[in-house]
Amino acid sequence: MSSPSSHPVGDAGPADVSVEPDPAWMATAMLRDDPAKAAYGITVTELERGRAVLTMRVRPDMTNGFGTTHGGVVFTLADTAFAYACNEGEHPVVAAGAEITFTSPSRAGELLTATATRRWRSGRNGLYDVTVSAESGAVVAEFRGRSFVTGGPATPPG
Repeated sequence: MSSPSSHPVGDAGPADVSVEPDPAWMATAMLRDDPAKAAYGITVTELERGRAVLTMRVRPDMTNGFGTTHGGVVFTLADTAFAYACNEGEHPVVAAGAEITFTSPSRAGELLTATATRRWRSGRNGLYDVTVSAESGAVVAEFRGRSFVTGGPATPPG
């Protein structure tokens, strides 16, 4: 990743969508303090219960030895979108598992968009699909995340 001076943790870059904090909607709490999202320069552009759209500009330090975006970086964007979409209630939701299929490469300078949508939710379990696409419209990856609602309130950082 980049050096702390070029992308300090807590510097979210472009502003996230404006959503009023709601104690019954964990995703709104995540918007206030998400160091990983900030470190990758990820922005939440749309947020509703069960759906989230996030963007990330690929930096040169996010590419691999072939000059394409590292798969782990694409996974991070998709996983972050999944996290915002699945945290739609008052208790924290965590990933129970996830898988990704990479369909086309992206490169430094490209803006990637991850669109996460709830497919199914029952009890404490859920299933969410995320499509990561490039500015050209090409699908870069398809991600499927399985969520699990924890039994208690959020634990504050620190």
